[in-house]
Amino acid sequence: MHTGEARHAPGHPDTARVAFPGGLGEGTFTVAWRVVSADSHPVSGAFTFSVGKPSPTAAAIDTGPSEDPTTAGLYDLARYAAYGGAALLIGAAAFVLLCRPPDAGPLRRPLLAGWWTLLASTLLLLALRAPYETGTGPAGALDPAAFARTLSGRPGLALLARLLLLAPTAVLLPRLTRRRDDDGPEGSGGPARPSRPLLGAAAALTLALALTWAASDHASAGVQVPVAMTSSVLHLLAMAVWLGGLTALLTLLTALRKPDTAQEASECRTASGTEEAGPAAQDTAATPAHRAPETARFDGPALTSAVARFSRIAFTAVAVLVLTGVYQSWRGLGSWAALAETAYGRLLLVKLVAVALLLAAAGPSRRWTARLVATDAEAAVRGVGRRVSAVRERVPQPASGPPRPMAAEPADLFAPDAHLRGLRRSVLTEVGVGIVVLVITTVLSGTLPGRAAAEAAEAAPAAGAPGAAVTVIPFDVGTPGARGKVQITLEPGRVGQNAVEAVVLGPDGGLAAVPELRLSLTLPDRGIGPIDARLTDRGGYWGTDTLNLPMPGAWTMKATVRVSELDQVSEERTIEVSR
Repeated sequence: MHTGEARHAPGHPDTARVAFPGGLGEGTFTVAWRVVSADSHPVSGAFTFSVGKPSPTAAAIDTGPSEDPTTAGLYDLARYAAYGGAALLIGAAAFVLLCRPPDAGPLRRPLLAGWWTLLASTLLLLALRAPYETGTGPAGALDPAAFARTLSGRPGLALLARLLLLAPTAVLLPRLTRRRDDDGPEGSGGPARPSRPLLGAAAALTLALALTWAASDHASAGVQVPVAMTSSVLHLLAMAVWLGGLTALLTLLTALRKPDTAQEASECRTASGTEEAGPAAQDTAATPAHRAPETARFDGPALTSAVARFSRIAFTAVAVLVLTGVYQSWRGLGSWAALAETAYGRLLLVKLVAVALLLAAAGPSRRWTARLVATDAEAAVRGVGRRVSAVRERVPQPASGPPRPMAAEPADLFAPDAHLRGLRRSVLTEVGVGIVVLVITTVLSGTLPGRAAAEAAEAAPAAGAPGAAVTVIPFDVGTPGARGKVQITLEPGRVGQNAVEAVVLGPDGGLAAVPELRLSLTLPDRGIGPIDARLTDRGGYWGTDTLNLPMPGAWTMKATVRVSELDQVSEERTIEVSR
């Protein structure tokens, strides 16, 4: 059947209407629908209605395209890559600008990897948006009209904005990893502070990139939209600063190498201030040409300072994650019951467990950082003592006086090495658990929130035919994917002969096919029943026109859904039958 173009009903932005062709005739009709929700996710469902007398039988009909597995898989893969690329790009950039490592050269690769990953995933999301919304195959991305519709919607505009923002970001990246020798005179020690224009440009681009997610996700619809979008932006940035910063720190620690020549050791001693640098040592320190391109410059105090700064920044990021996460969980769930009764709530519980593991993995990193800072401070004190001793040795002393004190023995320059190795191992564990958290977060962002699922369930009876009793019975067999709900329409829902129309909906809200659906009714107060409705498969729904209910009262409706040869489940609901 060809219908007119779907439009919003006047004065009801949450209601769609469509014009049927003339000469529809009498009988029972199935309406299968698929729309894009306010938070940019496709939502589908179905219901039935009858004109005149319900049809005794119904031919199998095409209920429209369901979710194409290839398109859905590619789209989800691109979403995972986009989140990962954003975390890597934003986190590594924040590490360079805020922690000021002694040598940002090794961070070029993670920065470029994050940028290219975000670019490729955004292009793929933009191309697949049209077939993702319509449930068609990837070939739908080649339709110019469909692509034009994508660019006219909020999700498409957000993706286009993200794509445009990556251009100035590419211009900014070379300045982030420029070696400090290029920023000042040769031999200038210590990491260079980023300029205010550089910090301002990086902050503006980062905020704008985060807004492209908030503008097309759960935060853009529902209750408290301005607060929700602010929380979403802060949550994404905190996640990126923490997880992306961990990756940057791991990259930097992996790139460190212990100098193995006297010349390199002299350079390191000069950089860390552990002995008086002579002219030869100064010349060596000012010549970094022998250093491998992807090897970090060893600067003990500067490295320890960068690690300590990141530890403080990560603690702040975790606090922001917890606060915004609690708010977003409350907003998405709507009730405690949704925590266990909805897919969103169950997935949120899994994420909470993963975050708890991530926080536990962060504990050893903080302890190794504290040991590294303490060891570096002790080494600095010993270095000052050695310089004082050296000055005393140059001062002439009377022959009759006490003997001059001997200079302190140089402490092992690489005593912090054990702490660095321990820190490297703990950070690697954090990064591994963080990837799992990031994957769960991506899946959660594409799951219907518990609050919206509850509202949809409450509104489900309104989809039935006028004067009919509509009952929605959720079911869960306990095996993967074997859950959903049965929408049962009892018409007219009074004493006497009734027609029954039952539709089985899957976990995604779309029509689901099951090998068997049985329905029986019992009136416990009068000892009547169970009465078998004798439902038959009518192609798209299950139904009967011969259910006779002899008395009014509170009837118990029992639906038995069989999903395989061995698996079935029965659920009950109470309905009122009037005279």
